[in-house]
Amino acid sequence: MKEEIHQQVTDTSLPLKGVGGSRALIYIIMCLLPLSLAAQKKENANSAISRNLELFNDIYKQLDLFYVDSLNADTVIGWGIRSMLQQVDPFTDYYPDEDDDLRQMATGKYAGIGSVIRYHRKEQRAVISEPYEGTPSQLAGVQAGDVILSIDGKDVKGMLTPKVSSMLRGEAGTTFELKVRRGQEEKSFLITRQMIQIPQIPYAGLLSDGQTGYIYLTGFTEGACREVREALDELRRGGATRLVFDLRGNPGGAVNEAVDIANLFLPKGKKVVYTKGKMTRTNREYYTATEPVDSVMPVVVLVDGGSASASEIVSGALQDFDRAVIMGTRTYGKGLVQMMREVPYHGTLKITTSRYYIPSGRCIQAYDYRHLNADGSAGVVPDSLTRLFHTAGGREVRDGGGIKPDIEVKPDSLPTMISELINSDEFFDYATHFCHTHPTIPPVGEFKLSDEDYAAFVDSIGASGFEAGKPAKELLKVLRDVIKREGYQEATSAELDALEAKLTYDVRADLLRFRGEVEPYLCDEIVHRYYYQRGGTQQQLIGDPCIERALQVLSSDEYNKILGK
Repeated sequence: MKEEIHQQVTDTSLPLKGVGGSRALIYIIMCLLPLSLAAQKKENANSAISRNLELFNDIYKQLDLFYVDSLNADTVIGWGIRSMLQQVDPFTDYYPDEDDDLRQMATGKYAGIGSVIRYHRKEQRAVISEPYEGTPSQLAGVQAGDVILSIDGKDVKGMLTPKVSSMLRGEAGTTFELKVRRGQEEKSFLITRQMIQIPQIPYAGLLSDGQTGYIYLTGFTEGACREVREALDELRRGGATRLVFDLRGNPGGAVNEAVDIANLFLPKGKKVVYTKGKMTRTNREYYTATEPVDSVMPVVVLVDGGSASASEIVSGALQDFDRAVIMGTRTYGKGLVQMMREVPYHGTLKITTSRYYIPSGRCIQAYDYRHLNADGSAGVVPDSLTRLFHTAGGREVRDGGGIKPDIEVKPDSLPTMISELINSDEFFDYATHFCHTHPTIPPVGEFKLSDEDYAAFVDSIGASGFEAGKPAKELLKVLRDVIKREGYQEATSAELDALEAKLTYDVRADLLRFRGEVEPYLCDEIVHRYYYQRGGTQQQLIGDPCIERALQVLSSDEYNKILGK
């Protein structure tokens, strides 16, 4: 030990004569002081943990002994667990034994009937929103718009969708009775649950120019890369010489799937992403492992604010290697990596263990969940504090806020009334009525609403009691109450009445005036009823500004200019 210390002292070039011994001692103390402080800090942290766990345990014991009513331990402590997890980030979560949501998150599979459900405000019941093609619900004859009355004889009135969804799921091979109301008629179906795996590519095909392939990927669960590769091979056989890869609204998934999908376009041996965490074992580097399917085909990747996690790894890696043009709007900015950890009694804790970094060195995490704003929202890194990085070809890119597209294409702004219609049940209800009166419709791309059909839609909105501008009117009501309490009611009455008059929409007139903006959303809802996910996706591409802009870029020199080629 003396030799080791002496070596440390000698390396400092301190003179070891006269008072040199004292200097050496001071130096040794300075070297050991940080270690001592770190140990003390760790001891204090451990003490705080022990103290608070003891306090939590004692409080629950006292509640159990003295509280006036009996407590359910699973419920009360479950609340405590979830409250604790809410203090870290939205992605850290606890799943009890055999949780279906966890299984579906990891594999994309679950045992059920294969339908999306939604809560209908007027009915106060869950309704079938969309049965997936080829699943037990669709094969049994269940249709979108069917109001769920009971499941195996249990009335579901007032139940929220998570509860109804859990009742529809169960062990594969089990059969139950589903009773629904369709229009004025009640129907019953005996449905046998099966393992459901929804394709992660609802549609892939050639775009209007006949040379550009299109792939729409909705997630990165198990098998996503296989689906993308198969779709890419099929498109190339069909004559595609360029590609639009749509990741809009894709929330991400498995890192391995993201790396493998990036590998379809990037050469072998390229580092796609790496992770850094508090513990060394959470640090990993992910490289492309095979030769690509195509390393030269021009690619445009579409992204938006709903593109997160694995979507950002793929789009960010392709941007950093100058392999694709990124188009759309800035992505979500989720640069946090989660790991599954087993906890007692067969539960699972999904916990954030590290941050990920894409090839240029950027971490695209946009939100700081450990330092919240005064209103409780997560803070974001301002653009002025982001750091500069460079792509492989020298293009400037920045960190701290998702993936910024090379070409920004913002969605068209919509009148407030249309946004309110989208968030209501009005499009859904009219599509249900339309399907009951129209057994078939023309193929996707040819379907259009007639003047009579659109007029019927306008009439249905008038009869439904839909009120546009409701949020603004609710705020105005709050303002009136405040002004009344402050004693300024008479002085401001005329101005407030005038404002309220301006907030009163002529819904019928606006629906006719904005038909061009309203009709695409209505057509999307209707086409989904007849042609399911595949047809619905095709319908949404009609008039899509991102698709039109991508075709312009891919068919001109602009693509190479953006990438510096």
